[in-house]
Amino acid sequence: MSSVTFILHKPQLSENIGACARAIKNFNFNKLSIIDPKPLFPNDKIVATSVGAKEIIKNCKVYDNLESSIKKIDYLVATSARFRNKNIKHINLNDLSKLDFNKRIGFLFGSEASGLSNREIIYANCTMQIPTNPNFKSLNLSHSVIIVAQVVSSLIKLKKSKYKKSPKVKSASKKDIQAMVNLCIKQLEDRNFFKPSEKKPIMLENLRSIFYKMELSEKETRILSSVFANLSK
Repeated sequence: MSSVTFILHKPQLSENIGACARAIKNFNFNKLSIIDPKPLFPNDKIVATSVGAKEIIKNCKVYDNLESSIKKIDYLVATSARFRNKNIKHINLNDLSKLDFNKRIGFLFGSEASGLSNREIIYANCTMQIPTNPNFKSLNLSHSVIIVAQVVSSLIKLKKSKYKKSPKVKSASKKDIQAMVNLCIKQLEDRNFFKPSEKKPIMLENLRSIFYKMELSEKETRILSSVFANLSK
């Protein structure tokens, strides 16, 4: 259970934050991360609605941005009620059984008002939609969290590992990938690659999307970083 982290991106309501903490404790998870919460964190309303999950609120990690929150995540699943115009793998709840929970898995949830934008989705390995009434897809934040927590909890308890990679092959962390991507971007900027300038944001978005959805090993990220560094020479 300690390999799974639930990440709330810009939550707006104290009650939802507390309810999410309670939801993950219901299924024996204990890692909650919050990115740029709108209400003061922590506050009395959050603690009150967390009921018996006060220690999860106490140990919760708060970050200013998404990049910082995923540095210790190996595989990130972004929950979304809509399909994207991005070349990113989309899974459903049943596909969670294919995940390797020996890795550090993160589940990313968007704010109550707007969910996740493409700017956040690009950091994920895949997106996941919780099946709902197609004419009424909106789920409360804490309800989404408790559904995912229940499914993942049952999978971890029932799952038996049949195939293991060599211990010599270590998956790259998001921190490793960030360093590699930033090096690539720097080299491209030095060569005035991002033209015209008004298209730079979407070009950066697409570039990050390519690397973040790849399941690279530590060795592969080192090789690519070395390639980008030597190109500058």
